Amino acid sequence: MAGMGKRMRPHTLVTPKPLIEFAGKPMVHHIVEELAKTCKEPIEEIAFVIGDFGPAAEKSLIAVAEKVGAKGSIYYQKEPLGTAHAVVCAAESMQGKLIVAFADTLFKADFVLDENKDSVIWVQKVDDPKPFGVVKINEAGLISAFVEKPQEFVSDLAIIGIYYFKDGENLRNELQYLIDNDLKEKGEYQITNALENMQKKGLKFAPGQVIEWLDCGNKNATVSTHGRWLELGAKGFLENREFESSDSLVIEPCYIGKGVKLISSIVGPNVSIADGSMVTDSVIKNSIVQRNTKIRNCVIGNSLIGNSVEIENQKLDLSVGDFSTILPGH
Repeated sequence: MAGMGKRMRPHTLVTPKPLIEFAGKPMVHHIVEELAKTCKEPIEEIAFVIGDFGPAAEKSLIAVAEKVGAKGSIYYQKEPLGTAHAVVCAAESMQGKLIVAFADTLFKADFVLDENKDSVIWVQKVDDPKPFGVVKINEAGLISAFVEKPQEFVSDLAIIGIYYFKDGENLRNELQYLIDNDLKEKGEYQITNALENMQKKGLKFAPGQVIEWLDCGNKNATVSTHGRWLELGAKGFLENREFESSDSLVIEPCYIGKGVKLISSIVGPNVSIADGSMVTDSVIKNSIVQRNTKIRNCVIGNSLIGNSVEIENQKLDLSVGDFSTILPGH
């Protein structure tokens, strides 16, 4: 999760993309919780490979690990040299049974991890496989080939960025081999090249699938994914009401944080409003509002609004970064 999140700007100018919140938690926290559900054994450690996020972000990540009973470790990828390079940055933590997950997407799982398999690689059917790494499946139901971003059709089963390895040291050694021998594809060290080498040596890869795979690549995709996430977990988001509502209507599914004040407003469906925000004389639907933000006399949809923002008299599809002000005449 070391990328700069340029497609999510202005929101990633202050907050790293995986720490953008909705439904009460940072994106990476949702990912960690879903992975934890699949494991039969307790998670011992979660290693986060990041860029220069700063001490506050690092503290938040350690807290995410601790909330699932694990030790948190921080590693740094200082150059964008590809997926294989990113993973091997956490070489010291690559021991025993290992899950690798990229923080670009969310997923909903309905499986228990089969830890006896050599490896499991989760895939999902996509309409356009060209932007993805894809796999081919043989008659035995195992993965027979990996193809990185095919420009001609070979498969529509895209690798979604979640991998299980029974032997973490083996993966580490194969990734390090690519780097030591400068074996790049399209200018980067690709994890699929390491998987191919492991397969040639007899490792068997089983395909796995999730209920849903949800993109968080840009603002519109994140807002849409957030809405679907609320729908999938609709029961319970408003059970513990710790917000104030005066002459207001909340249309579920919604997440309303602690200390939020709703005054003469309609909120929902598919809205998250984080702790400490205030909405007055407004209508908000299909949107994410971060912490300590004030919205007055607005009609807002398909919007992502940052922390400590002040907005008044707007009727827009908004993408507003942290500490911004939009008032009449601006």
